[in-house]
Amino acid sequence: MHAEATPMDARCLLVVGLGCERGTPPAELVDLARSVVDRPQDIAFVATLDVRADEPAMHAVARHFAVPLVTFPADRLEAETPRLANPSAVVFAHAGCHGVAEAAALAKAGADARLVVEKTKSARATVAIAESFQGLAPPSLESDSPSSSIDSIRGGA
Repeated sequence: MHAEATPMDARCLLVVGLGCERGTPPAELVDLARSVVDRPQDIAFVATLDVRADEPAMHAVARHFAVPLVTFPADRLEAETPRLANPSAVVFAHAGCHGVAEAAALAKAGADARLVVEKTKSARATVAIAESFQGLAPPSLESDSPSSSIDSIRGGA
């Protein structure tokens, strides 16, 4: 499943949500993200669970798309459970939320966002894409939900 542009949503921005096991090779996650993104120019953020903020693979995807990496605590991602296409009890047992990739994408994209790519898996990672119908301000200007932003563009870890 790919995110496809239509005349009605051509101006909407995308948020790529990511999940991965510890130590996932950066190339695996970048390749997975690239495989589902049809509109790279519309990606505004990469988002994930805060405990994965130090994973090199997360930073590699953010650098690849030249966008900030934004993280959310598990309780904020758990709040997105009713909107998830693929909630998982297994993920909840490991991460404290019923989904990471879908939930992170939706959390950052906003209350009116919709998933345009449901959770897609590789051997050690997941990716999902949400489309935002609202303006996505730079992380330093946001105050609507608890999150943190990590500037991966400049070549962090």
